[in-house]
This record gives sequence, C-alpha cells and structure tokens, in this order.
Amino acid sequence: MAISASMVKDLREKTGAGMMDCKTALTETSGDVEAAIDWLRTKGLAKAAKKAGRVAAEGLVGVAASGNRAVLVEVNSETDFVARNAEFQQLVLNVAKAALETDGSAAAVSAATFPNSDKTVEQTITEAVATIGENMSLRRSSSVAVSDGVVATYVHAATAPGLGKIGVLVGLESTGDKDKLLALGRQIAMHIAAANPLSVNTDALDQAVVARERAVYAEQARESGKPEAIIEKMVEGRVRKFYEEVVLLLQAFVINPDLTVEKALKAAEADVGAPIKLTEFVAYRLGEGIEKEESDFAAEVAAVAGTK
Repeated sequence: MAISASMVKDLREKTGAGMMDCKTALTETSGDVEAAIDWLRTKGLAKAAKKAGRVAAEGLVGVAASGNRAVLVEVNSETDFVARNAEFQQLVLNVAKAALETDGSAAAVSAATFPNSDKTVEQTITEAVATIGENMSLRRSSSVAVSDGVVATYVHAATAPGLGKIGVLVGLESTGDKDKLLALGRQIAMHIAAANPLSVNTDALDQAVVARERAVYAEQARESGKPEAIIEKMVEGRVRKFYEEVVLLLQAFVINPDLTVEKALKAAEADVGAPIKLTEFVAYRLGEGIEKEESDFAAEVAAVAGTK
C-alpha cells in the first residue's frame, strides 16, 4: 500500500512522533493507523504525544564554530531541571554540531544526520522526549559566515562550554590579525547580549518599527500644541535618539561608553592592522517570544483532591 503524505501528517498529529518514524510505522503496518500507533508505542516513540501539548519554554541555546562560520541553535524543554541534565546538554551540543553541516536553517538542521548516528536530528529529539519524559523541540537555528575574517561567539552565563540561555554570533570581515579580531568580536558579542540591539545599522532596521515609533512621537509632540514645523523637528530628534538605543553601530559601547560601537571598531583597526566591517550578528535569548501558560497551583491541588 502506498503511504501518502497526508497519512504521515495525520499519524504525526495523533502521536507527536517524528515524520520519518511515522512513515516507517505506516509502512510496517501496511497503512493501518491504529496498528501504526501501537507500533510507535512499542518503540517508545509515541510517548512524545502525551507531552506535545505542554509549553516548552526552557532549555538551552547552543553554539558551535568551525573556521569562518558559526551556528546558533535553541532547543527547548519544559523545565529548567532538564536543561541541567547532562544528557540534554550533550543533545544540544550535538544538534549545534549537526547544524554546522547545513545552511543553518531549522528545517535543514532537523533533517540533518545527528552526530555519530544514522538518525536525523528530528528523530533523535523525538526519542529523547520518550527517554527524558518532557516535551522538547528544536525551535530555531541560525548561522553567520565571513569570507575573510572571524565569527566571534559568546554565551552569557554558560552552564557548560558552548551552552547557556543567551548566545550571540558576530561576523567581522577583515584581513587583519585574527586573534585580535576574535577578542574584539567577543567584546562586541558581550555588548550585544547586554544592549540587545535590533539591527547592525539604520538601513537594516525594520521600517515598520521605525514608522510605529515615529507615529507615537508625533502624537506626543502634537499634545504640546506646538506648530507642525516644530513638531517635525521634535520627531526627528526623538527618532535619532531611538536609533542610538537600538542600532548596534550607534549604541554606546559597553566596554567604553565614550565611544559608539562604530567608533570602537574604527579605533581597533590600527591594532588589528586592517579595516574592519561588522557584517551581521545573531542573538538568541532562551524562550523569547514564547507565551508560557500560567498555572494556578492551588487550583491544581484542589482539582486533584476533588475539591473546589
């Protein structure tokens, strides 16, 4: 019997097992969905389905680097307790290593072969859910590469080498001294972790964000009752201030607040021995943007006890 994509999708939704595991289960059971569910259960893979509805907002950010390229991955779990588990930490490190062999996109990383294994990253994570007993997922991944220069990495408050809750990659293009570039790049990565910029420069800033800020400033200025010509100048001044707060090159450098990051880069060129261009950065903060479900502990206890 031919196994269709819709059958695989349906089984995956029912069990939470990985796509390839679902396809194998359907093949082994000649397309019988109920038998396939039992097949997955016997392999310990359908346990993930019972966990799939729970919010995974904890976990770890992992970093891996090789040559002029580095990757950043975020693997989520339900509790911080699991994030401190050595088995989970090794899992995240290996996911980062697998990411180095891809273009860095989450889809490519999920489909990549897990190190020292014949299984994909997605299959390995699904099996880990069954073993560890918590919902886990590869949420996102990114890569930064340079043609000539370095990609500096930084993990804030690392729980283990290359693992933590905040990870940053910074690409610096330069023909200068690579060791000095790495040291500079690490300082800038630390700055990014602290200052949380939105873009490298003003051109790269989301124009929808700028428009929203501009509209707010204009409304605030109009409440002052000043003429439109004055209001326009007030708005432009506030937009420039906004840029200084959120654009990396315009931010005051945390290592030396007397300089902007742009001026700090320029000042470092003499020491490095060549011009320096900051090409891009990526920063992950664990769980950002995930809405955690708030639970009422007293209500849960009452429900278990059968009382209100």
